[in-house]
Amino acid sequence: MKTKVKRNPIENLEKSLPAESIARAKHKAEQMLFQINLAELRKLVGLRQEDITNFSQSGLSKLESRKDMKISTLIDYLDSLGMDLEIKARLRNKKDGKSKKEFVLLKAS
Repeated sequence: MKTKVKRNPIENLEKSLPAESIARAKHKAEQMLFQINLAELRKLVGLRQEDITNFSQSGLSKLESRKDMKISTLIDYLDSLGMDLEIKARLRNKKDGKSKKEFVLLKAS
């Protein structure tokens, strides 16, 4: 008798790995997306690294490749792009499907 193989290879892989390994991989992926998103934001507003006066080009390159940064640095970076920052906290895992309650923690403009 043949065993059905799920079509989603990621689900198959997750089932074969320890939960800690999966959590580490997801965290690393989130960090990589953060790095990509900073550069994409800058490109979206039509700026090159050289166009931003608050940071040197080499400093900006390092900033955009960081895995983590202070919120104050992120505020300065976004300000140099002409953007504001809003940080919200949101309850997760609502099982009833109702809208999640949000709390604004920071509005920087």
